[in-house]
Amino acid sequence: MSRVDGIARRPIGLRALQSFAEIMRTGSATAAGRELGMSQPAVSRLIAQLEADVGFDLFYRDRGRLVPTKDGIALAEEVEMALAGLARVNSLVRDIAGFATGELRLVAPPSFSEGILPDICASFLKRYPNVRLSLDSRSIETTKAMIATRVVDGGFVKLPIDRDDFHAETVVSSGTACVLADDHPLAGETELGPALLRGVPLVLLGSGRQSRAQIEHAFAECGMRPRVVVETHTIASACALAARGVGIAIVNALLARGYARAPLVMRPFAPSIAQDYAFVTSALTRPTRLMMAFRDEVLEYFGRPVPRTDAPGAGVP
Repeated sequence: MSRVDGIARRPIGLRALQSFAEIMRTGSATAAGRELGMSQPAVSRLIAQLEADVGFDLFYRDRGRLVPTKDGIALAEEVEMALAGLARVNSLVRDIAGFATGELRLVAPPSFSEGILPDICASFLKRYPNVRLSLDSRSIETTKAMIATRVVDGGFVKLPIDRDDFHAETVVSSGTACVLADDHPLAGETELGPALLRGVPLVLLGSGRQSRAQIEHAFAECGMRPRVVVETHTIASACALAARGVGIAIVNALLARGYARAPLVMRPFAPSIAQDYAFVTSALTRPTRLMMAFRDEVLEYFGRPVPRTDAPGAGVP
């Protein structure tokens, strides 16, 4: 049978492409029919019509067997890609329609991922139990890059951002606190500042951060430099070091709540240093309804009453 001089006379049908892909995968029209819920004759008719439409043979007929032709093999990869793309579209339609299934990819700095994000995710998944969350924990700059390039759907970024390709919504503002052992000589103070911390061993987060620069500026205003004995990069490790008596950790009060457990206490750092976080998505694409539902969960979470960890005299239960 030769139709190499023919041309496609009508659009190729989806069912015919599915039948073709199943035959390529299973090796027979009978097996393809079982997968598609069709009879073998119906599959054979679709393949015959597909060959007529494309204008070339897809299979050799060899005593009831279907052997792919060179042209059929060349077409198969593109058909698989097209069907996979259609499957993704169908999945997105289901996600948009009812949140029945779907996946959200989120990113946040490590301390936010460990201290705050689990609570938000747990609450969200109670409402949408069939949604899959993918959580990534990166530095602030890498977090920004992943959101900008849409590797992730959204995430949490410390302000300021100063980018016009982001949609950023401030969700929480936190003070800065000192975390120290409850038997430390300064544990009885209602707040701690450079004057009381003169010469005291400190644990600070890595240089280059805006909050670190603000802390150092506060000490400079009093004519001194902080005595840094350990420089670390996560609030969890800073609090762990404080618990072992290595030094007083100066950290974000909100993010430290999950780590500053007994025998630790927190005291506000003065002068006050505010640290703001935003929920951020790319401004270059419209967020899905699923993403907006998560955003609403975030706003609701931070709208709930939260124990003040930077109030004078506040301890840790």
